[in-house]
This record gives sequence, C-alpha cells and structure tokens, in this order.
Amino acid sequence: MRDAWIALAGLSAVFLFEMLDNSILNVALPTIGRDLHANTTSLQWVTGSYAVVFGGLMLLFGAIADRFGRRRVMLVGLLLLAVVSLGTLFVSSIGELIAIRVAMGVAAAMTTPGSMALAFRLFGDDGTRVRAINLISTVGLIGLAVGPTAGGLLLAVAPWQVLLLVNVPIALLAFAGILTGIAPDVATDLHRVPLDLAGAALGTGTVVLALVAPTLFVDEGAGSWMPWAVAAAAVVAGASFAVRQRTARHPLLDLRLIARPLVSSGLAFKAAAGLAIAALGFLVTLQLQLAWGWSPAAASLGMLPQVIVLIAGGAIVSPFVRRVGLGRAAWISAGAVVVGLAVWTVLGSLGYVWVALALALVAAGLRVVGVVAGTNVLRGLPANRTTIGAALVDTASEVTTGVGIAVAGTVLAALVGGDITSSWTAAQSAGFQEGALIAGAVVTAIAAVLVTVGFLRARAGDAAVAAPDAAPATGPVPDAAADPA
Repeated sequence: MRDAWIALAGLSAVFLFEMLDNSILNVALPTIGRDLHANTTSLQWVTGSYAVVFGGLMLLFGAIADRFGRRRVMLVGLLLLAVVSLGTLFVSSIGELIAIRVAMGVAAAMTTPGSMALAFRLFGDDGTRVRAINLISTVGLIGLAVGPTAGGLLLAVAPWQVLLLVNVPIALLAFAGILTGIAPDVATDLHRVPLDLAGAALGTGTVVLALVAPTLFVDEGAGSWMPWAVAAAAVVAGASFAVRQRTARHPLLDLRLIARPLVSSGLAFKAAAGLAIAALGFLVTLQLQLAWGWSPAAASLGMLPQVIVLIAGGAIVSPFVRRVGLGRAAWISAGAVVVGLAVWTVLGSLGYVWVALALALVAAGLRVVGVVAGTNVLRGLPANRTTIGAALVDTASEVTTGVGIAVAGTVLAALVGGDITSSWTAAQSAGFQEGALIAGAVVTAIAAVLVTVGFLRARAGDAAVAAPDAAPATGPVPDAAADPA
C-alpha cells in the first residue's frame, strides 16, 4: 500500500470527484436558480442530467476501456473534466450549465469504473485489494458527507461557479497520480474484438430510460401515462439489449460473464444496497420534516448516524473481511441492509431511536458491501473484462437507487394523497404511517429477494475462483477464451 501511494492518491481523487460533485452542488441550486433565472424543472436537470449521462454511459466506456486501455481512457476523461469545469466560468444560461453537467457526466463515466479496475490491478492478493478499494471509497464518502457543508461555506464568500471549479484541482491531482503511479496498459490485459455499437446504443438507452422513469413516477405520479410509457420503453430496450448480446458475434457484454457466480452475486448484493440506501434516505427525510415537523437543519442532524457510520465504518471493513472471508462478508453486510430496512418499517414510527438504528444498520451494511461486492465481481471476471465489470457494479447501484426512490415515492403519493413534498395536513400525516409501512415493506421485500439471489449464487463462487480459467456452467465465453489474457 505504501509503495502504491501515488497511484492510490490519484484513484481516490477520482472517487472523490464522483461523490463530491452532486452533494456540493445541491446546496447551491436556489442560488443558481436566481442567478440564471431557472425554474424548478431546469434546476432538477442540473443534477439529473449528470446522473442520467453518467449511469447511461458507464457500460459503453467500460467496454471501450477494456479494449483500448483503462489508464488511457481514464486520463482522457480527467482532462475532459478539468476543461469542462473551467467552462463554468463562461456559463450565462441554465441551458449552458446543463450542457456542462452533461459533459461532466461523460467524464465521470470514463473515469469512475476504471478507478476500481485499476485499484484491483495494482495488487495481487484479495486482502490488499479490499484495503485499497476501502481506502478509495472512504475518501469518496468523506466528500459525500462534507459536500453540503463545504458548499454552504464557500457560497458565503464566493460565487456558485467556484463549487464546480473545485473539480479542476481534483482532476489534475488524479491525472498526476495515475500518470506517474500506474504503469501503462499492457496489451495482453486488453482485448481487441470490434465494439458492438448496436449493443452500446441499446444498453445506454436501457439505463437512461430506467433512470428517467423513477423521476417521472415521483414528479408526474402513477396516474400519468408518461412514466409508464418510459418504463415500458426501458423494458423493451432492455429485452432488445439482451437479445442483441446473445446473438452478436462480439457482444458489448457477454451475458455469460454475468452468470458467473461471483459476478451475479456481487451485482445482486450491490443492487440491494443501492436500493436500500436511496429508499430509506427518501422515506426518513419525509418522515422527519413532514410527518414529524422537524426543521431542515434538525432533519440533517437526524441523518448523522448514517453519515458517521459511512465515514467511520471504513476502519472495520478490512478486519471484518479478514475474520469472516469475502464471501461471508458480502452476504452478512447485504443482510444487514435488509434488517435495517425492516427495523425502520416495523418500528420507525415509534420514535427516533429506531430511525437512528435503521440508518446505522443500512449504512454499516452498505459500507462493507460496497467494497466486497465490487471486489468479488472483479475476482469472478477474466483479466480483460475488469473495467466493464466495475461499470456493471456502478450501473447496478445507479439503477436501483432510482428504483428505490420511485417505489417509495409512488406508494406514498398514492396513499398519502396531495403533494407529498409540501407541508402536510393532519390527514396526510396520519396517512403517512400506513403509506410508510407499505412502502418500507415493498422495498424490504425487493432487497431481501436480491440478497437471497446473491447468497445462492455466491455458494458457487469459491469454486469459480479456484478455477478462474474454467468456463461457466452456462457455456464458454468465446472472446475471453480466445484472448491471450
């Protein structure tokens, strides 16, 4: 770890950018709206456009990086981030700012999956890999936690553009660390099959539609045709993507790779954690501020158990994994996420102590599973597919985050009635308990199914690692088998 400190500093800076970006900008949205004369919908797209582009392009750039070089693609992405962030100085309209955010989403898609893949490549043993990925994620989570506070302090003394200009030194630090600390890509670790452009378009479309649909369910309501149409389009695009990947000579993502035990189990665990943290955060925020009447400042303090565990929990990840092993650590931590959701669903209405316990349990589970699930996915893949594997992990988390908010928001909108984002009437407050019980139960059930799937698939994971070059039970992987790596 000490010998690789330059590379780890660069990779940590990449993850810091991803976590810090939206959290530091959210606090400035009212100021941006006044300065650029933007309406609420436009402000939503200042953050939403970044998330949609980032989530939609990760698979494509993961595949590109596995073909043309993880280090090379990441360095280009970091340069793009620095240049685009400087462009914030010249923004004069909300449309221009959204365009800047779209370009930042492209840069994030080019850099984020590679950070995990390169960290995995730096070390040869799983223990050190876990420690390295844990270090990188801890730096990012610190950025997520301090972003709103830091953004508020900066706004007191500087214009809002400074919040995006912060990306410039972070990108340059990451560029210098990766350029000097990580060796150039080795040809035998890459593969040169043609890029599946049709598959890339279908895959990107599927993820983009899947991320837009939850927002529409919350904004438009389940009674509107629009969210249902977008959700249906996402299903059609996803089915078409699956057919394309099964029939293409050189698919963007060979689906038989996902069928490998460590890969499918890691993705299921990561999806459960993303679903839980998003849904619980959404539900608790409404509970504290609207159902219980807490002020925004008090509600932010009420979320502290989650923030503290996410940051301080990094100290327990490596010892916990050493004690129980990667496999057990994955399903135990994913199980803690489900237990935390269940605690809030059943006991959260009885008092804040139960809310705090639920937040802590979900955060503790997420803190561990975020490291071990990603590590397991990369362990289960051929060496020349690690970047698209990391992209799969991030995509699973992004999509289920949107699903979690959509499920919770739609159930509450249907049962509470009226506008669930404004001050509630006595009837709405009374109806929240029933709506929260149902929403929490639905999300808990979905997370439990994902964890069960992950556990069942993980049972065969150790055998797959013991024979990493063996083909999975579902059949050979032609591109991987033919590649010298």
